[in-house]
Amino acid sequence: MVYIYKKMISEKPYYYLRASKREGKRIVAKDLVYLGNNIETVRKEISNLSKYKVEIRKAYRKINLFLESEYYKNKTKNLKLKEDIFLDEQLINIEAIKLHYKDKFKKENLITQKEILRNFLINFAYNTASIEGNTITLKEAQNLLEKGKTPKDKTLREIYDLQNTEKLFNNLFAKKNKITHKFIENLHKELMLNIDQRTGYRLKDVKVFRSHFDSTPGPYIKTDMGLLLKWYNENMKKLHPFVLAVIFHHKFEKIHPFMDGNGRIGRMLMNVILMNNNYPPIIISKKDRTEYLDSLASADKINLNEINQKYKKIVKFSAIQMENFYWNIFL
Repeated sequence: MVYIYKKMISEKPYYYLRASKREGKRIVAKDLVYLGNNIETVRKEISNLSKYKVEIRKAYRKINLFLESEYYKNKTKNLKLKEDIFLDEQLINIEAIKLHYKDKFKKENLITQKEILRNFLINFAYNTASIEGNTITLKEAQNLLEKGKTPKDKTLREIYDLQNTEKLFNNLFAKKNKITHKFIENLHKELMLNIDQRTGYRLKDVKVFRSHFDSTPGPYIKTDMGLLLKWYNENMKKLHPFVLAVIFHHKFEKIHPFMDGNGRIGRMLMNVILMNNNYPPIIISKKDRTEYLDSLASADKINLNEINQKYKKIVKFSAIQMENFYWNIFL
């Protein structure tokens, strides 16, 4: 397998075509060719390497992903970005993604954009539902949402869960959505269609599984949601939009305003905030569920109106999730 390896010397990058293979229990890596110290040179060198043409073609997707993401990260480094205590070194990665989203994805043919968004929606619906226990596989989700093929031995709840998520999120793209009580309650009502009749803010108490906090008591939900929306509006211009979206998600989950669907609505609202600020939406991976819940839990002792360093863990986790999914879907 060949790939591009970046070596940093005195804060300057040097790029190599590297090959790796397994020898017994070890992975052995060997630099094949020096490609240069800037991405444009690397692109030219890669296209002219006839000696490793077959290997490069086999690894094309991975190499192209590296070149594109590295180009936008380098481009972003030249911008005068305001430092952020929550994102730290990941600020460059998030802003590079935003730049690519604006400069490349948004300028794609509309049909191409729709195809990419379709892929995103399937992956988002599958992962966000799976985190909550939905057993439909990714392949089954694809067949259901693309071809209308109903998976065998799955409950109607699981099927509606995916269909409602796709329809709801599809309606959120390409528009600014003001976050209000009514907007949030309408999202929940649409998500719970044919699943649960208990829509609207809950009036009863609930126990949140694996939590290190007590969710807001039923009679105080409207009050705490009002405080959350006030906090959101006051911090819209103070916090980096990505940080704002992630922290809002955590505070929403801590209130747990609905009888069911809080995680799915919280992740959807996080994406609404990102898209309102011209960032692409994010997917939280089902396979990283345990780390995700642990990252959320690390900030559970923070008060509703408070912001402190304990949010760094969930912000960092979310930034990694954004990077992992974005380049694989939107490139």
